[in-house]
Amino acid sequence: MTTTDLQATLVPTGEATAILPVEGGRYKPVTVIGTEAIRATFDQLCLQQAINSRTAPGVAELVLNPDAHCGYGAPVGCVLASPTHIYPGPVGVDIKCSMSLLQLDLPEAEIVDRPTRRALIDAITARIPTGAGKGQENVRRSRRIAPEIGRRAVLEGASVEVCEAMGIPPAWADRCEDAHHTGHDGTADALARRFEVLEGEGRLKKFPDKIRQLGSYGGGNHFGECEVVRVADDERARQAAAAFGMLDGNVAFLSHCGSRGFGHDLASGQFRSLRAKFETWDIPMPGGDPQLVYAPLGTPEADDYLDDMALGANFATLNHLLINSLVLEAFQEVLPGVTGSLVYFISHNIARPEIVDNQPMWVHRKGATRAFPAGHHALAGTPFAATGHPILLPGNPQAGSVVMVADPGAVASCYSVNHGAGRALGRKAAMRALDQEAIDRSFVEHDILTNCRAYPRDEAPAAYKDFDAVLDSVKKAGLASEVARLAARFVIKDASAADD
Repeated sequence: MTTTDLQATLVPTGEATAILPVEGGRYKPVTVIGTEAIRATFDQLCLQQAINSRTAPGVAELVLNPDAHCGYGAPVGCVLASPTHIYPGPVGVDIKCSMSLLQLDLPEAEIVDRPTRRALIDAITARIPTGAGKGQENVRRSRRIAPEIGRRAVLEGASVEVCEAMGIPPAWADRCEDAHHTGHDGTADALARRFEVLEGEGRLKKFPDKIRQLGSYGGGNHFGECEVVRVADDERARQAAAAFGMLDGNVAFLSHCGSRGFGHDLASGQFRSLRAKFETWDIPMPGGDPQLVYAPLGTPEADDYLDDMALGANFATLNHLLINSLVLEAFQEVLPGVTGSLVYFISHNIARPEIVDNQPMWVHRKGATRAFPAGHHALAGTPFAATGHPILLPGNPQAGSVVMVADPGAVASCYSVNHGAGRALGRKAAMRALDQEAIDRSFVEHDILTNCRAYPRDEAPAAYKDFDAVLDSVKKAGLASEVARLAARFVIKDASAADD
Protein backbone atom coordinates (compact mmCIF):
# COMPACT_ATOMS: atom_id res chain seq x y z
CA MET A 1 0.00 0.00 0.00
CA THR A 2 1.38 3.45 -0.88
CA THR A 3 1.57 6.49 1.37
CA THR A 4 -1.29 8.05 -0.56
CA ASP A 5 -3.40 4.93 -0.03
CA LEU A 6 -2.88 4.95 3.74
CA GLN A 7 -3.53 8.68 4.00
CA ALA A 8 -6.69 8.19 1.95
CA THR A 9 -8.04 5.89 4.65
CA LEU A 10 -7.93 8.71 7.23
CA VAL A 11 -11.48 9.82 7.99
CA PRO A 12 -11.84 13.46 9.18
CA THR A 13 -14.00 13.85 12.30
CA GLY A 14 -13.39 17.56 12.90
CA GLU A 15 -11.27 20.50 11.83
CA ALA A 16 -8.18 18.99 13.46
CA THR A 17 -9.18 15.41 14.23
CA ALA A 18 -9.55 12.20 12.25
CA ILE A 19 -9.58 8.45 12.66
CA LEU A 20 -7.47 5.78 10.99
CA PRO A 21 -9.67 2.67 10.52
CA VAL A 22 -7.87 -0.58 11.28
CA GLU A 23 -8.52 -3.87 9.52
CA GLY A 24 -11.96 -3.00 8.29
CA GLY A 25 -13.30 -2.06 11.69
CA ARG A 26 -12.13 -5.14 13.59
CA TYR A 27 -10.33 -2.82 16.00
CA LYS A 28 -11.18 0.54 17.50
CA PRO A 29 -9.65 3.06 15.06
CA VAL A 30 -6.53 5.08 15.76
CA THR A 31 -7.34 8.59 17.02
CA VAL A 32 -5.53 11.16 14.89
CA ILE A 33 -4.89 14.75 15.99
CA GLY A 34 -4.02 17.11 13.15
CA THR A 35 -5.42 19.42 10.54
CA GLU A 36 -5.53 18.24 6.93
CA ALA A 37 -2.16 19.90 6.29
CA ILE A 38 -0.58 18.18 9.29
CA ARG A 39 -2.08 14.80 8.42
CA ALA A 40 -0.32 15.07 5.06
CA THR A 41 3.02 14.97 6.94
CA PHE A 42 2.36 11.42 8.19
CA ASP A 43 4.29 9.14 5.85
CA GLN A 44 3.74 5.48 5.02
CA LEU A 45 5.98 4.09 7.74
CA CYS A 46 4.48 6.31 10.44
CA LEU A 47 0.93 5.20 9.59
CA GLN A 48 1.93 1.56 9.24
CA GLN A 49 3.63 1.67 12.63
CA ALA A 50 0.40 3.10 14.06
CA ILE A 51 -1.59 0.20 12.59
CA ASN A 52 0.94 -2.36 13.84
CA SER A 53 0.79 -0.84 17.32
CA ARG A 54 -3.01 -0.68 17.37
CA THR A 55 -3.35 -4.38 16.45
CA ALA A 56 -0.73 -5.53 18.96
CA PRO A 57 -1.98 -7.75 21.81
CA GLY A 58 -3.73 -5.96 24.66
CA VAL A 59 -3.72 -2.50 23.08
CA ALA A 60 -6.97 -0.63 23.78
CA GLU A 61 -6.15 2.89 22.52
CA LEU A 62 -3.71 4.36 20.03
CA VAL A 63 -3.39 8.11 19.42
CA LEU A 64 -1.31 9.89 16.78
CA ASN A 65 -0.36 13.45 17.70
CA PRO A 66 0.42 16.17 15.11
CA ASP A 67 4.19 15.82 15.58
CA ALA A 68 4.07 12.09 14.72
CA HIS A 69 6.78 10.52 12.58
CA CYS A 70 8.31 7.06 12.30
CA GLY A 71 9.98 5.79 15.44
CA TYR A 72 11.18 2.63 17.19
CA GLY A 73 8.37 0.13 16.57
CA ALA A 74 5.69 2.70 17.38
CA PRO A 75 5.64 6.22 15.92
CA VAL A 76 7.31 9.04 17.80
CA GLY A 77 4.39 11.25 18.81
CA CYS A 78 2.00 8.45 19.77
CA VAL A 79 0.09 7.32 22.83
CA LEU A 80 -0.56 3.62 23.45
CA ALA A 81 -2.80 2.46 26.29
CA SER A 82 -3.15 -1.13 27.49
CA PRO A 83 -4.77 -2.66 30.57
CA THR A 84 -2.90 -5.94 30.17
CA HIS A 85 0.49 -5.49 28.46
CA ILE A 86 3.65 -3.40 28.69
CA TYR A 87 5.53 -2.32 25.55
CA PRO A 88 9.16 -1.07 25.66
CA GLY A 89 9.05 0.30 22.07
CA PRO A 90 6.42 2.97 22.82
CA VAL A 91 8.74 4.22 25.59
CA GLY A 92 11.97 4.07 23.61
CA VAL A 93 15.64 3.70 24.40
CA ASP A 94 15.94 7.10 26.12
CA ILE A 95 13.78 6.27 29.13
CA LYS A 96 12.02 9.36 30.49
CA CYS A 97 13.40 11.80 27.96
CA SER A 98 11.88 15.00 29.33
CA MET A 99 11.56 18.77 29.38
CA SER A 100 12.19 21.13 32.29
CA LEU A 101 11.85 24.88 32.67
CA LEU A 102 13.72 27.07 35.14
CA GLN A 103 12.32 30.56 35.78
CA LEU A 104 14.82 33.28 36.75
CA ASP A 105 14.09 36.64 38.38
CA LEU A 106 16.11 38.29 35.63
CA PRO A 107 14.62 40.90 33.28
CA GLU A 108 15.19 40.46 29.56
CA ALA A 109 17.24 43.66 29.42
CA GLU A 110 20.01 41.99 31.46
CA ILE A 111 20.90 39.60 28.63
CA VAL A 112 20.41 41.82 25.58
CA ASP A 113 24.11 42.41 24.98
CA ARG A 114 25.99 39.62 23.26
CA PRO A 115 29.03 39.59 25.62
CA THR A 116 26.75 38.75 28.57
CA ARG A 117 25.09 35.93 26.66
CA ARG A 118 28.47 34.62 25.53
CA ALA A 119 29.69 34.66 29.13
CA LEU A 120 26.59 32.72 30.18
CA ILE A 121 27.20 30.13 27.46
CA ASP A 122 30.77 29.72 28.67
CA ALA A 123 29.68 29.42 32.32
CA ILE A 124 27.05 26.78 31.49
CA THR A 125 29.26 24.70 29.20
CA ALA A 126 31.98 24.77 31.86
CA ARG A 127 29.52 22.94 34.14
CA ILE A 128 27.33 20.83 31.84
CA PRO A 129 28.85 18.53 29.22
CA THR A 130 27.04 17.79 25.96
CA GLY A 131 27.20 14.83 23.62
CA ALA A 132 26.86 11.06 23.58
CA GLY A 133 29.16 9.44 26.13
CA LYS A 134 30.22 12.74 27.73
CA GLY A 135 30.25 13.07 31.52
CA GLN A 136 31.38 15.19 34.44
CA GLU A 137 35.06 14.62 33.73
CA ASN A 138 34.70 16.41 30.37
CA VAL A 139 34.06 19.85 31.89
CA ARG A 140 36.02 21.67 34.57
CA ARG A 141 33.21 23.04 36.79
CA SER A 142 30.88 20.01 36.90
CA ARG A 143 29.39 18.80 40.17
CA ARG A 144 30.92 15.38 40.76
CA ILE A 145 28.45 12.76 42.01
CA ALA A 146 29.84 9.84 43.97
CA PRO A 147 28.70 6.34 42.88
CA GLU A 148 26.98 5.72 46.22
CA ILE A 149 24.87 8.87 45.78
CA GLY A 150 24.17 7.84 42.19
CA ARG A 151 22.94 4.47 43.42
CA ARG A 152 20.57 6.16 45.86
CA ALA A 153 19.40 8.46 43.07
CA VAL A 154 18.27 5.60 40.82
CA LEU A 155 16.60 3.81 43.74
CA GLU A 156 14.97 6.79 45.47
CA GLY A 157 14.51 9.43 42.80
CA ALA A 158 14.32 13.02 44.04
CA SER A 159 14.16 12.30 47.75
CA VAL A 160 15.10 15.10 50.13
CA GLU A 161 18.32 13.31 51.06
CA VAL A 162 19.39 12.72 47.46
CA CYS A 163 18.59 16.29 46.44
CA GLU A 164 20.56 17.71 49.34
CA ALA A 165 23.52 15.45 48.62
CA MET A 166 23.54 16.64 44.98
CA GLY A 167 23.07 20.35 45.81
CA ILE A 168 19.52 20.49 44.39
CA PRO A 169 16.77 22.46 46.19
CA PRO A 170 14.50 19.70 47.62
CA ALA A 171 11.42 21.87 46.98
CA TRP A 172 11.94 21.36 43.24
CA ALA A 173 10.64 17.80 43.68
CA ASP A 174 7.16 19.30 44.12
CA ARG A 175 7.41 20.66 40.57
CA CYS A 176 8.02 17.27 38.95
CA GLU A 177 5.46 15.24 37.05
CA ASP A 178 6.94 12.28 38.96
CA ALA A 179 9.66 13.02 41.52
CA HIS A 180 10.38 9.36 42.05
CA HIS A 181 9.46 6.01 40.52
CA THR A 182 8.96 2.76 42.41
CA GLY A 183 9.19 -0.83 41.26
CA HIS A 184 6.56 -3.02 39.63
CA ASP A 185 4.87 -3.65 42.99
CA GLY A 186 4.85 0.00 44.03
CA THR A 187 7.82 -0.29 46.38
CA ALA A 188 11.40 0.96 46.38
CA ASP A 189 12.45 -2.46 47.70
CA ALA A 190 11.61 -3.97 44.30
CA LEU A 191 14.08 -1.56 42.69
CA ALA A 192 16.78 -2.47 45.21
CA ARG A 193 16.26 -6.17 44.48
CA ARG A 194 16.35 -5.56 40.72
CA PHE A 195 19.52 -3.48 41.07
CA GLU A 196 21.17 -6.38 42.91
CA VAL A 197 20.09 -8.80 40.16
CA LEU A 198 21.54 -6.54 37.47
CA GLU A 199 24.77 -6.27 39.45
CA GLY A 200 24.92 -10.04 39.88
CA GLU A 201 24.44 -10.53 36.14
CA GLY A 202 27.34 -8.18 35.45
CA ARG A 203 25.12 -5.66 33.66
CA LEU A 204 26.12 -2.71 35.86
CA LYS A 205 29.89 -2.89 35.47
CA LYS A 206 29.86 0.56 33.87
CA PHE A 207 27.53 2.07 36.46
CA PRO A 208 30.19 4.46 37.89
CA ASP A 209 30.77 5.77 34.35
CA LYS A 210 27.04 6.25 33.79
CA ILE A 211 26.67 8.12 37.10
CA ARG A 212 29.28 10.58 35.84
CA GLN A 213 26.71 11.52 33.16
CA LEU A 214 24.37 12.99 35.79
CA GLY A 215 24.10 16.70 35.03
CA SER A 216 24.74 16.39 31.29
CA TYR A 217 22.97 16.83 27.95
CA GLY A 218 23.03 14.12 25.32
CA GLY A 219 23.51 14.61 21.61
CA GLY A 220 21.07 15.00 18.73
CA ASN A 221 17.86 16.71 19.71
CA HIS A 222 18.87 17.35 23.32
CA PHE A 223 19.55 20.97 24.24
CA GLY A 224 19.56 23.78 26.78
CA GLU A 225 18.00 27.07 25.72
CA CYS A 226 17.91 30.51 27.31
CA GLU A 227 14.44 32.00 26.80
CA VAL A 228 12.47 35.18 27.31
CA VAL A 229 8.94 34.56 28.62
CA ARG A 230 6.01 36.16 26.79
CA VAL A 231 2.76 35.41 28.68
CA ALA A 232 -0.32 35.34 26.44
CA ASP A 233 -2.62 38.36 26.69
CA ASP A 234 -5.69 36.78 28.26
CA GLU A 235 -6.87 36.31 31.83
CA ARG A 236 -6.70 32.51 31.90
CA ALA A 237 -3.10 32.56 30.64
CA ARG A 238 -2.10 35.17 33.22
CA GLN A 239 -3.67 33.15 36.03
CA ALA A 240 -1.97 29.95 34.87
CA ALA A 241 1.38 31.70 34.48
CA ALA A 242 1.10 33.03 38.03
CA ALA A 243 0.31 29.53 39.35
CA PHE A 244 3.25 28.13 37.40
CA GLY A 245 5.60 30.82 38.79
CA MET A 246 6.34 32.27 35.36
CA LEU A 247 7.38 35.92 35.01
CA ASP A 248 6.41 37.83 31.87
CA GLY A 249 9.39 39.56 30.24
CA ASN A 250 11.91 37.66 32.35
CA VAL A 251 14.54 35.11 31.46
CA ALA A 252 13.92 31.36 31.75
CA PHE A 253 15.91 28.27 30.79
CA LEU A 254 14.44 25.27 28.93
CA SER A 255 16.15 21.87 28.93
CA HIS A 256 15.60 18.69 26.92
CA CYS A 257 17.38 15.44 27.84
CA GLY A 258 16.79 12.07 29.45
CA SER A 259 18.40 9.12 31.18
CA ARG A 260 21.59 9.21 29.09
CA GLY A 261 23.73 6.07 28.82
CA PHE A 262 22.23 4.44 31.92
CA GLY A 263 18.70 4.45 30.53
CA HIS A 264 19.92 3.46 27.09
CA ASP A 265 21.72 0.40 28.49
CA LEU A 266 18.68 -0.67 30.52
CA ALA A 267 16.32 -0.29 27.56
CA SER A 268 18.67 -2.05 25.14
CA GLY A 269 19.05 -4.93 27.57
CA GLN A 270 15.29 -5.25 27.83
CA PHE A 271 14.85 -5.35 24.05
CA ARG A 272 17.47 -8.10 23.80
CA SER A 273 15.89 -10.12 26.62
CA LEU A 274 12.36 -9.87 25.27
CA ARG A 275 13.38 -10.73 21.72
CA ALA A 276 15.09 -13.84 23.07
CA LYS A 277 11.88 -14.71 24.94
CA PHE A 278 9.84 -14.33 21.76
CA GLU A 279 12.16 -16.78 20.03
CA THR A 280 11.80 -19.21 22.94
CA TRP A 281 8.02 -18.80 23.00
CA ASP A 282 7.89 -19.07 19.18
CA ILE A 283 5.24 -16.35 18.86
CA PRO A 284 5.05 -13.69 16.14
CA MET A 285 6.03 -10.06 16.62
CA PRO A 286 3.18 -7.56 16.13
CA GLY A 287 3.27 -6.55 12.48
CA GLY A 288 6.39 -8.67 12.15
CA ASP A 289 8.33 -5.84 13.84
CA PRO A 290 10.94 -6.97 16.40
CA GLN A 291 10.84 -3.48 17.91
CA LEU A 292 7.26 -4.15 19.13
CA VAL A 293 8.12 -6.80 21.69
CA TYR A 294 5.90 -6.85 24.78
CA ALA A 295 5.23 -8.63 28.06
CA PRO A 296 1.86 -9.38 29.70
CA LEU A 297 1.46 -7.56 32.99
CA GLY A 298 2.12 -9.72 36.03
CA THR A 299 4.75 -11.86 34.30
CA PRO A 300 8.39 -11.83 35.43
CA GLU A 301 9.30 -10.23 32.10
CA ALA A 302 6.89 -7.34 32.64
CA ASP A 303 8.05 -6.90 36.24
CA ASP A 304 11.67 -6.72 35.14
CA TYR A 305 10.89 -4.15 32.46
CA LEU A 306 8.88 -1.95 34.83
CA ASP A 307 11.69 -2.07 37.37
CA ASP A 308 14.33 -1.19 34.77
CA MET A 309 12.16 1.60 33.40
CA ALA A 310 11.79 3.02 36.93
CA LEU A 311 15.54 2.91 37.53
CA GLY A 312 16.16 4.78 34.28
CA ALA A 313 13.36 7.24 35.01
CA ASN A 314 14.81 8.10 38.42
CA PHE A 315 18.16 8.78 36.76
CA ALA A 316 16.48 11.10 34.24
CA THR A 317 14.73 13.01 37.03
CA LEU A 318 17.96 13.71 38.89
CA ASN A 319 19.76 14.48 35.65
CA HIS A 320 17.29 17.28 34.89
CA LEU A 321 17.23 18.64 38.42
CA LEU A 322 21.02 18.72 38.56
CA ILE A 323 21.21 20.44 35.17
CA ASN A 324 18.86 23.14 36.41
CA SER A 325 20.89 23.60 39.58
CA LEU A 326 24.06 23.99 37.51
CA VAL A 327 22.35 26.43 35.11
CA LEU A 328 21.28 28.58 38.05
CA GLU A 329 24.84 28.46 39.44
CA ALA A 330 26.19 29.59 36.05
CA PHE A 331 23.78 32.54 35.87
CA GLN A 332 24.75 33.52 39.41
CA GLU A 333 28.43 33.50 38.45
CA VAL A 334 27.86 35.93 35.57
CA LEU A 335 25.00 37.94 37.13
CA PRO A 336 25.35 37.77 40.94
CA GLY A 337 22.16 37.83 42.97
CA VAL A 338 19.97 36.04 40.43
CA THR A 339 17.49 33.56 41.91
CA GLY A 340 15.55 30.85 40.15
CA SER A 341 12.75 28.34 40.68
CA LEU A 342 11.65 25.26 38.79
CA VAL A 343 8.43 25.75 36.83
CA TYR A 344 7.99 22.07 35.91
CA PHE A 345 9.67 18.86 34.83
CA ILE A 346 7.64 16.61 32.52
CA SER A 347 8.41 13.48 30.53
CA HIS A 348 7.55 12.44 26.99
CA ASN A 349 9.08 8.92 26.93
CA ILE A 350 7.44 6.94 29.73
CA ALA A 351 4.71 4.46 30.62
CA ARG A 352 2.51 5.37 33.60
CA PRO A 353 -0.51 3.76 35.29
CA GLU A 354 -3.54 6.00 34.66
CA ILE A 355 -7.31 5.76 34.27
CA VAL A 356 -8.58 5.72 30.67
CA ASP A 357 -12.32 5.32 30.00
CA ASN A 358 -12.80 4.51 33.70
CA GLN A 359 -10.36 1.59 33.42
CA PRO A 360 -6.84 1.27 34.87
CA MET A 361 -4.31 1.15 32.04
CA TRP A 362 -0.64 1.59 31.39
CA VAL A 363 -0.42 4.68 29.22
CA HIS A 364 2.72 4.66 27.07
CA ARG A 365 3.78 8.06 25.75
CA LYS A 366 6.48 7.94 23.09
CA GLY A 367 7.30 11.50 22.13
CA ALA A 368 4.02 12.53 23.75
CA THR A 369 3.32 14.74 26.77
CA ARG A 370 0.84 14.22 29.58
CA ALA A 371 -1.96 16.82 29.56
CA PHE A 372 -4.15 16.79 32.68
CA PRO A 373 -6.58 19.75 32.85
CA ALA A 374 -7.83 21.63 35.91
CA GLY A 375 -9.80 19.39 38.25
CA HIS A 376 -8.24 16.13 37.07
CA HIS A 377 -8.19 13.71 39.99
CA ALA A 378 -4.46 12.99 39.59
CA LEU A 379 -3.64 16.67 40.28
CA ALA A 380 -5.42 16.78 43.64
CA GLY A 381 -3.04 18.03 46.30
CA THR A 382 -0.58 19.46 43.76
CA PRO A 383 0.09 23.15 43.02
CA PHE A 384 -1.78 22.68 39.71
CA ALA A 385 -5.14 21.28 40.83
CA ALA A 386 -7.00 24.49 39.93
CA THR A 387 -5.20 25.23 36.65
CA GLY A 388 -3.87 22.02 35.14
CA HIS A 389 -0.13 21.39 35.08
CA PRO A 390 2.35 23.12 32.75
CA ILE A 391 2.91 21.47 29.36
CA LEU A 392 6.38 22.24 28.01
CA LEU A 393 6.57 22.02 24.20
CA PRO A 394 9.78 22.85 22.34
CA GLY A 395 9.44 24.12 18.77
CA ASN A 396 12.79 25.25 17.44
CA PRO A 397 15.06 28.13 18.48
CA GLN A 398 13.82 30.44 15.73
CA ALA A 399 10.08 29.67 15.90
CA GLY A 400 10.17 29.60 19.70
CA SER A 401 8.73 27.16 22.21
CA VAL A 402 5.49 27.24 24.19
CA VAL A 403 4.02 26.52 27.61
CA MET A 404 0.45 25.26 27.42
CA VAL A 405 -2.26 24.03 29.76
CA ALA A 406 -4.70 21.24 29.00
CA ASP A 407 -8.36 21.78 28.14
CA PRO A 408 -11.12 19.28 29.02
CA GLY A 409 -11.08 18.09 25.40
CA ALA A 410 -7.75 16.37 26.08
CA VAL A 411 -9.77 13.35 27.23
CA ALA A 412 -10.04 12.49 23.51
CA SER A 413 -6.28 11.88 23.30
CA CYS A 414 -5.85 9.93 26.57
CA TYR A 415 -4.98 13.29 28.18
CA SER A 416 -1.94 13.74 25.96
CA VAL A 417 -0.51 16.21 23.48
CA ASN A 418 2.54 16.30 21.21
CA HIS A 419 6.05 16.67 22.63
CA GLY A 420 7.23 19.31 20.18
CA ALA A 421 7.23 20.07 16.47
CA GLY A 422 8.21 16.63 15.20
CA ARG A 423 10.68 15.89 12.44
CA ALA A 424 9.88 16.81 8.85
CA LEU A 425 13.20 15.47 7.54
CA GLY A 426 15.12 12.44 8.73
CA ARG A 427 18.66 13.09 9.86
CA LYS A 428 20.30 11.81 6.68
CA ALA A 429 17.81 13.70 4.50
CA ALA A 430 18.46 16.91 6.45
CA MET A 431 22.21 16.50 6.04
CA ARG A 432 21.74 16.13 2.29
CA ALA A 433 19.18 18.89 1.78
CA LEU A 434 20.16 21.73 4.10
CA ASP A 435 22.92 24.27 3.59
CA GLN A 436 25.28 24.83 6.52
CA GLU A 437 26.08 28.44 5.64
CA ALA A 438 22.40 29.34 5.36
CA ILE A 439 21.64 27.70 8.72
CA ASP A 440 24.39 29.56 10.55
CA ARG A 441 23.45 32.84 8.88
CA SER A 442 19.83 32.42 9.98
CA PHE A 443 20.92 32.25 13.64
CA VAL A 444 22.88 35.47 13.22
CA GLU A 445 19.85 37.13 11.61
CA HIS A 446 17.65 36.07 14.55
CA ASP A 447 20.33 37.22 17.06
CA ILE A 448 20.44 33.78 18.67
CA LEU A 449 23.84 32.70 19.95
CA THR A 450 24.97 29.08 20.20
CA ASN A 451 27.93 27.19 21.58
CA CYS A 452 28.44 25.47 18.20
CA ARG A 453 30.98 26.53 15.61
CA ALA A 454 28.49 25.16 13.08
CA TYR A 455 24.90 24.44 14.13
CA PRO A 456 24.08 20.73 13.49
CA ARG A 457 22.40 20.48 10.09
CA ASP A 458 20.22 17.56 11.15
CA GLU A 459 18.88 19.72 14.00
CA ALA A 460 18.26 22.88 11.96
CA PRO A 461 14.80 24.47 12.23
CA ALA A 462 14.01 23.40 8.66
CA ALA A 463 14.41 19.73 9.70
CA TYR A 464 11.25 20.07 11.81
CA LYS A 465 7.57 20.57 11.06
CA ASP A 466 6.00 24.04 11.08
CA PHE A 467 5.57 24.60 14.83
CA ASP A 468 2.66 27.02 14.50
CA ALA A 469 0.82 24.52 12.29
CA VAL A 470 1.37 21.81 14.90
CA LEU A 471 0.09 24.08 17.68
CA ASP A 472 -2.88 25.04 15.51
CA SER A 473 -3.88 21.38 15.46
CA VAL A 474 -3.63 21.10 19.25
CA LYS A 475 -5.81 24.17 19.78
CA LYS A 476 -8.40 23.35 17.12
CA ALA A 477 -8.72 19.82 18.48
CA GLY A 478 -9.55 21.32 21.89
CA LEU A 479 -6.63 19.65 23.67
CA ALA A 480 -4.74 22.61 25.17
CA SER A 481 -4.34 26.39 25.20
CA GLU A 482 -1.26 28.62 25.23
CA VAL A 483 -0.03 30.15 28.46
CA ALA A 484 3.24 31.65 27.19
CA ARG A 485 5.69 31.73 24.31
CA LEU A 486 9.40 31.29 24.91
CA ALA A 487 11.77 33.26 22.66
CA ALA A 488 15.29 31.83 22.46
CA ARG A 489 18.30 34.07 23.14
CA PHE A 490 20.98 31.38 23.07
CA VAL A 491 21.22 27.61 22.62
CA ILE A 492 23.47 24.92 24.12
CA LYS A 493 23.72 22.06 21.64
CA ASP A 494 25.90 19.15 20.55
CA ALA A 495 26.45 17.69 17.08
CA SER A 496 26.60 14.05 18.24
CA ALA A 497 24.00 11.41 17.39
CA ALA A 498 20.79 11.56 19.43
CA ASP A 499 20.28 9.37 22.49
CA ASP A 500 16.61 8.75 21.68
